[in-house]
Amino acid sequence: MGSSADYERLFNRQRTLHEILGGGLVADVILWRQKNLTSGILLVTLSAWVVFEKSGYTLLSLVSSVLLLLMSILFLWAKSAAILNRPAPPLPQLQLSEEMVNEMAASIRSRVNALLSVSQDISLGKDSRLFFKVAAYLLLIYFAGGLTDFLTLSYTSLVMVLTIPALYERCEDYVDKYIMMGYRKLLQLYVKFDEEYLNRFQNWVLEKKKLS
Repeated sequence: MGSSADYERLFNRQRTLHEILGGGLVADVILWRQKNLTSGILLVTLSAWVVFEKSGYTLLSLVSSVLLLLMSILFLWAKSAAILNRPAPPLPQLQLSEEMVNEMAASIRSRVNALLSVSQDISLGKDSRLFFKVAAYLLLIYFAGGLTDFLTLSYTSLVMVLTIPALYERCEDYVDKYIMMGYRKLLQLYVKFDEEYLNRFQNWVLEKKKLS
């Protein structure tokens, strides 16, 4: 495998993939550094997908059934413990702290503001390249949604999240090299398209505005 310093990294990144993913337990799971946990997540999600597909359960009905069963068990356990002078069910304190809520609200606010800013730039025609990127992603989601249902799409997405980054980390030198080569070629095609068509269209619009 070639040296990582011989060519440009994907997205000009300086950090490792593990660091980009947060460097914690989530990154370890995604990159298969906690193999037992990652395998367990895949098996559980596969089992849940099979249950949903074969039993006819919907997500709402299954969650309601599980919660009803859990609440019934805890209720009967607490009542029988009070009668028999036994300890109550060992439940943790179910409460959100004000600090946690503020952090979640601040995170959601920043992400929503970033999304609104991007949407405004696209709507006002300030970034043509961003427009084509977003349009391509939306078309991809549209076609993927037309080919399968939400449950299968969610399971497939999870499998991709738990496999593609790990495979990329093993072969990142080769992947970065060839993706950057393809990106430069696409960038050249975009520049050519922008010069030949978009600039002409913008000039035509300006001429129409001057004549009107």
